[in-house]
Amino acid sequence: MNGKAGNVRWSIGGLIGLGVIVNYFDRVNISVATHPMMNQFHLSLGRVGILLSAFSWSYTVMQIPIGSILDRIGIKWLNRIGIILWSLATMLTAVAGGMGIVILSRVLLGIAECPAFPGASKATGYWFPLRERGLATSLFDGAAKISNVLGIPLVAWTMTMWGWRGGFWFTAILSLVFAVVWWIWYRDPEEHKKITKEELEYIKEGGAQETGAPEDGVLRSLGFLLTQRKVLALTFGFAAYGYAFGLLSSWIPGYLETQMHMSLLKTGAYSVVPWIVASVADVFIGGWLVDKVIRSGRDASKVRKTFMAIGMILGLTVGLAGFTKNPIIAIIWITISLAGLSMFAPIGWSLPSIVAPKGTVGIVGGIMNFLNGFVGIVSTILTGYVAQASHSFAGPFILAACVLVVGIFFYTVVMGRIEQIQR
Repeated sequence: MNGKAGNVRWSIGGLIGLGVIVNYFDRVNISVATHPMMNQFHLSLGRVGILLSAFSWSYTVMQIPIGSILDRIGIKWLNRIGIILWSLATMLTAVAGGMGIVILSRVLLGIAECPAFPGASKATGYWFPLRERGLATSLFDGAAKISNVLGIPLVAWTMTMWGWRGGFWFTAILSLVFAVVWWIWYRDPEEHKKITKEELEYIKEGGAQETGAPEDGVLRSLGFLLTQRKVLALTFGFAAYGYAFGLLSSWIPGYLETQMHMSLLKTGAYSVVPWIVASVADVFIGGWLVDKVIRSGRDASKVRKTFMAIGMILGLTVGLAGFTKNPIIAIIWITISLAGLSMFAPIGWSLPSIVAPKGTVGIVGGIMNFLNGFVGIVSTILTGYVAQASHSFAGPFILAACVLVVGIFFYTVVMGRIEQIQR
């Protein structure tokens, strides 16, 4: 039935994924520019850690407010404004004359981009039935990994050709182009002119979230959700993922340049490998395979929890990457770790649209991403200072593995059954 009903929902899924790719180009550019900025602004590894984390300061603080705003005014308009603002913030980085302006621009970028993932989770809940939720979620979560496959070498090339500032101008212009595309095509299901009646019925009958604001108001809904075991478990469990993923997404290029003494272009080439494997694991294991196993009749909650646990266990191999001087072996361990984390991620991001009561997907996603962003700040800064003090990334990598063990506990023991919370 779904093929005959129409496929507007998949064009929306592709649009959301494209937006995340463009969104992450504006995040990874600072990682690629780490070494040139260190030279121009005379930065230590510790100060680089502060610089890399600046985006997450505002991104984290704004998560719960933005989640509430998403539930109130909707995805369409908030993302329209956000995309234009993050383009301007990236332009500000390109013209920065010192570390202070770069930090300011990254803080502004964090504010502008904070609706991206809660909004993507909310839109996926609106547009896709439960039986397609895993693959649909992997389209935008996998896009975050694909953005590194495309973005790191592309931005490295533009910075090699036109300097590190040229890389920021390139991503800013790309974001403005996407703003036009989003403005034209994104609508909620009920107001999209291209959707058929059959497809709309297929989406709703399949268990899609209903559009609309929280029934009890934002503050009452927030207070209620913060007392729910499922919300707390998915929040702390996802934060463990965020710690390890934040370390790897921020520090792979810097790690290869400083500890493995690679050139900028070689760093870009080596960094692509883990992200290619991560992209495949995200879409085909965390997305397609999980949906396939659930459709076969297996218990959906057990399937999701099993795949999440396996993914986080594989993520523990990040602890081995700091103990080798061979870049190929280091990349192998990082690749296994990122693949595991990536097969976990789309399942984790699908949970707000599954467990949240009506009208609160944005709030639940904001709560989850708030702590995720906070530990990302800690991870990024702590990694820089510990690596600087010990002249090695072994300590930070081991700590990331230990944090993942805590995450496994929350998802497998504390979470309980994955199903919608009843008011």
